[in-house]
Amino acid sequence: MSVEQIVEDVRARGDDAVRAWALQLDGVEPARAAAGGDVPAEAVRVLADRVRRWHEAQRPPDIRLEIEPGVELERRWLPLESVGIYVPRGLVSTLVMCAVPAQAAGVERIVVVTPPAGARLVAAAAELLGLGEVWAVGGPQAIAWLAYVRSVDKIVGPGNAFVNEAKLLVSRDVAIDLPAGPSEVVVVLGRGGDRAIAELELAAQREHGHDATCEIVEANGDLDAALARVNELAPEHVVLLGDAEQLAPRIRNAGAVFVGDSSPVPTGDYATGGNHVLPTGRWARSSGGLGLETFLKPVTTQRLTPDGLARMRPTVEALASVEGMPAHARAVQR
Repeated sequence: MSVEQIVEDVRARGDDAVRAWALQLDGVEPARAAAGGDVPAEAVRVLADRVRRWHEAQRPPDIRLEIEPGVELERRWLPLESVGIYVPRGLVSTLVMCAVPAQAAGVERIVVVTPPAGARLVAAAAELLGLGEVWAVGGPQAIAWLAYVRSVDKIVGPGNAFVNEAKLLVSRDVAIDLPAGPSEVVVVLGRGGDRAIAELELAAQREHGHDATCEIVEANGDLDAALARVNELAPEHVVLLGDAEQLAPRIRNAGAVFVGDSSPVPTGDYATGGNHVLPTGRWARSSGGLGLETFLKPVTTQRLTPDGLARMRPTVEALASVEGMPAHARAVQR
């Protein structure tokens, strides 16, 4: 049995395959998750409010520009219609990090999947957020179900190696956020930095699993070398201690940067409102974490008047000729 086999089976057989794999791997059939457990309601509400305020501030502006007389371009940002959210077992905070930005963007349909163990807790948190559709099904079969049975427009949320492999496999058919894998933290310990604090950061990340990447980079007065090491690793989290704090505006490759003794990574995980679904595996070289734009898409509209078309015609004809596209040239002859 492989992740690819599971994904292809669900693609071919739909709900029947999901049910079979859920019974084999989790011992229970997929079902709506009933709310239960001791969810910290006030903490969920406080975090959701901070996440909402931070992400609402990220909304990109619609733009409209007359490139030349009679030629107008417009770019509008629209919410996705549907999103599937994968929440690892019992991670209420991850539900908030994924669902609240989707709500802020205006996504109409949000489908949450989470492993059966811990599903009641996730469902209870979902109720606090006004979400009504939480399913107790996890693993690759849950990702494939979102892609091929529920047909969502995008799948977001972190998971284990099997979940991430499934996300990459279905990404040929449905958009994903990013393959968020094992947790990573790099602490840059500069002059005056407290090693005890650095060790606390590493211990916190190790709670995410034995495969977490945890490293201390000792600057030893050479901040440029420390910066080069961070940008090479492109880690999920970077913590800057001591005089390494001055590196903050120079870091290019990181999911999130935490500056100073009073900025521990768990505040970003649970409290500040900054998103904790971040790129791993050096994806920070080209991608950032979840933001409002994750749940939006731009649509471009172009309007030309007869005079505007006349202005564009010579350019179209010249390029169509050199590229061997005569029908393109004829299309502007009106």
